[in-house]
Amino acid sequence: MSCDYGEDCAGDVQDLEPKAIIGFDGSTINGLVVHPNGLHVLYPMGNKISIQEWDTKKQTFLVGHTNNISAVCISPSGKFVASGQINHIGFRARVIIWDFEKQVMLNQHEHHKVRVETVVFSKDERYLISLGGRDCGSLVIWDMTVGHVVCGTHASRGSQGEALALLPMVRRGQCFISAGDCHLSIWTIDFNMRSLRSIDVAMSKLKRKVMCMDGNERDEVLYCGTSTGDVLKIKLNFHHDLDIVEPVKTPCVVGCFARISKKKLRRGSVDLYQQGVRSLKRLFGGELIIGAGDGTLEMVVEDKPVLPKDCVDVKLPSIPVLKVLKSTYVNTAITSLQLTKDYILAGTMANEIYQINMNNFNAALIVSCHTSTIYDIAFPTNFSEVFATASHNNVRVWSMTTMQELLRICVRNFTCSSVVFAHDGRSILTAWNDGVIRSFTPLTGRLMYAILNAHNKGVSALTTTSHGRMLVSGGCEGQVRLWQVSPYRQQLICTLKEHKGPISALHINKFDTEAASASTDGTCIIWDLERQCRRQILFAKTLFLCVKYFPSGVQLLTGGSDRKIAYWEVLDGCLVRELEGSPTGTINTLDISPSGEYFITGGNDQIIKLWRYQEGMTTHIGMGHSAAVTSVRFSADGKHVISGSAAGTIFVWKVPNTEGEAVPEKTPDIDNVKQAATTEHISDLPTARSHVSVEVSQKSQQELPQQHESEEWCKCPSISSKSSRSSCCSMKADSISKSLVPKVGSGSASSSKKGSGISSPKKIGSGCSIPNKTGSKIGSGGSTPNKTGSNIK
Repeated sequence: MSCDYGEDCAGDVQDLEPKAIIGFDGSTINGLVVHPNGLHVLYPMGNKISIQEWDTKKQTFLVGHTNNISAVCISPSGKFVASGQINHIGFRARVIIWDFEKQVMLNQHEHHKVRVETVVFSKDERYLISLGGRDCGSLVIWDMTVGHVVCGTHASRGSQGEALALLPMVRRGQCFISAGDCHLSIWTIDFNMRSLRSIDVAMSKLKRKVMCMDGNERDEVLYCGTSTGDVLKIKLNFHHDLDIVEPVKTPCVVGCFARISKKKLRRGSVDLYQQGVRSLKRLFGGELIIGAGDGTLEMVVEDKPVLPKDCVDVKLPSIPVLKVLKSTYVNTAITSLQLTKDYILAGTMANEIYQINMNNFNAALIVSCHTSTIYDIAFPTNFSEVFATASHNNVRVWSMTTMQELLRICVRNFTCSSVVFAHDGRSILTAWNDGVIRSFTPLTGRLMYAILNAHNKGVSALTTTSHGRMLVSGGCEGQVRLWQVSPYRQQLICTLKEHKGPISALHINKFDTEAASASTDGTCIIWDLERQCRRQILFAKTLFLCVKYFPSGVQLLTGGSDRKIAYWEVLDGCLVRELEGSPTGTINTLDISPSGEYFITGGNDQIIKLWRYQEGMTTHIGMGHSAAVTSVRFSADGKHVISGSAAGTIFVWKVPNTEGEAVPEKTPDIDNVKQAATTEHISDLPTARSHVSVEVSQKSQQELPQQHESEEWCKCPSISSKSSRSSCCSMKADSISKSLVPKVGSGSASSSKKGSGISSPKKIGSGCSIPNKTGSKIGSGGSTPNKTGSNIK
C-alpha cells in the first residue's frame, strides 16, 4: 500500500489487523439487523456498518458514508443492504445501496435533506423506500431494476405530523405503510405513472404518535406501538385478490390495547408501558414481543378485555386486553428487536445487546460498550489480561481473552478523565471532572478513598509512582499537585504552578524522579519530584495534548494540535526531531511500546498509526474508527494495542512482529556479530548536547580505575544530604575519590566538565553526593578543590 497519510512513511505501509471490536450504536432505531442466513449481524458504528459473524465474532465494514449512519436495513433475501446517514444543516444526506456478498457500493442517491429517518426494501426487492427526517419529510422510491429514483412526494399532508417509521406489505410489493405523529397512511407505488397514492387510516378522535409497527403475514392486521404506552390494532381491508393492490375499504382502528394489570389500579386508569412502546414484533402464532422505553421486554397475547365495573369513569380509550405471558428487564430503552429461531436479540439505548431465550425469557448481556467518548485506557503493570477504560458516568474493566465487560464502576453525571492502575494492582485510581480523585478496588469496584477538591476546576490528568506512595495530578486550572497517599490518609505535598492552561497529560519516568506535564498553553514542563520544582520547560506553537517518556527516560515524545510528533531531550529540553503525525488532524494521543521500538498515535483523522521510534517511519495503519481517536495504549507484553474513540468504540489491534514473543536462542555467528556491531540504536544516536558529553565521559572513563565485575553499585534510595547518606555509599565513594582526586588536578580544558560529565558513577544512589578527602562533593554541581587549593567548576 502506498502511503497517503503523511510524509514520514516507510515504502510499504501495511494494515493493522483488528483482533476484536467492542462497539454498538444503540441510538439508531432498528439499527440491529440479523441477516436472513442467520450467521451475520449488521449494525452501524458511527459512519461505518459492521458485519459480524455471530459465532466467530469476525468483523468487516462497509465504508462510504461521510457522517453518522441513522438508518440501516437488509433485503428479504439478504443480497442487498441499504443505509442512510445524517448530514449538517443545509446539506443533503446520502442513501447507499450495498452488495452484501462482495461488500461493495452499488448505488447511491442524495435526495434527502439533513437526515434519513429510515429505509426499507419492498418484499419483492424491487423498490427501496427511504424517508427523510424533520427537515426533509419526503418519501423517495428507488427502483432496484433500473437503478434510479422513480418517484417521490411529501409524507405528511394537512394536519398530519412528521413520519417516523415505514413498513412494507408482505404480499404486495408496491405497497407500504408510513406512520408517525398523528400520521398513519397506506401508500401504493404506480410505476407507470411515476407517482404515489395514499389512503389515510381512519382514527376518529384518537391521537397517537406511532413509534413502531408490524403486521401479519396476510396483510390483514397491523399492530402499532405508540409513545403513550399502548398498542393500536388496525384492520387494513385489503382484498383477497393480490391483483387489487389498494384497500377496498378505508382502513380503520379496531382497538387500542393496554396490559391486563396484575395489581390493583386507581379507578379510571389502565396499565400502560412506561416511556412508550419503542419496538414491536409479531410472532407467527399471533403473540407480540413488546420492548418498552423503560427496558421492559414482554411477550403478550390478545385476551378477553377486562373492563372496569363503571366504564363511564374510564379516562383513556385504551382497553386492558394484552395478557403478559413472559417478561424480562434490560435496564434501558429498547431500540431494536430481532427474532431468530431460539432467541431474541434486543438492542438498547445504552449501546448494549441482550440475548433473550425464547423458552424461559432469561436475558444475557452479550455486547456492551461505552455510550460516549473514551478519555483514557490503562493496563495494570506487567499484566496484559485486563484493561480499563474511562468515560462519562463510569469506568469499565474488560477482559482481553473474552472481550467482555468484567466490572463497571459508576459515578453518575460525572466524567472520568483519567484512569490508572496502582503498580501493586490493589487499586484503580481515577480522576473526575468534579474535582475528586477516587480509588476503587479492582475486583468489586468498592470505593477505597476519595480526595475531595483535589482541583477546583476538575481533575484532567493523573499518574502514580512505582512505589505507589505518591500521586501526581493535573487540573483544568493549570496546576500540578503531588499527593502522599495511603489507604487511610491522603495528604497534599505541594502545588506546582507554572502552566497557564489545562493539564492535558502527565507521565512519570521509570526512576520516579521526574514527571512531564503537557498543557494546552503551549508548554510541556519536566518537574523534579525530589526537589519539587521545575527542571526543564519545552515551548512549541501548539496545544500539547499528549506526552510520554521513552522507556530509558532520556527523551520525551509529544503530540498536539500542530499535527507534529516531537522528540525532546530530557537533559536540556532541546528539540531532537519533529515528524508530521497527520496531514489533516490533531494528534490526540500516543503511547510507546515497552521495548521502545515502536510508538502508536491517534488523532482526529480517525487513523491509528504504528511507527518505528528510531527511524520515525510509519509501518502500519489501522482504519476502522468512525470518530476521532482519543486514547491508545500498548499492552504490557507489547502484543496488542487498544484504541478508543469519541464514538465510544474500542478496537483491539494485533501488533505485527511482536517484541513480546519468545525468540529461540541461537549461537551467534560472525555475520550476526558484524551486523550487531554496525546497528545503530536510539541510545547511541548523538544529540546536540549528548555528543559533547559522550566525548568527555569516554576520557573520564579511561582515567577512572576499572571496577571488578563482582562489585555492584549502591541501590540505596538516599537523597543528597549528609545525615541520610548510607555507610555503603561512603565507603564506595571514598575508594573512588582516592583515585579520582589526583587526576583532577591536571587543569586541562576537558577537566572543567568532569564535575557534571562523569556518567558511570552516577549509578550510586539517586542523587548521592560523593565526598572526597577534603570534604567537598564531586558530582553535585559545586566546585572541586584539588591538592593545590584551586577550584574547578
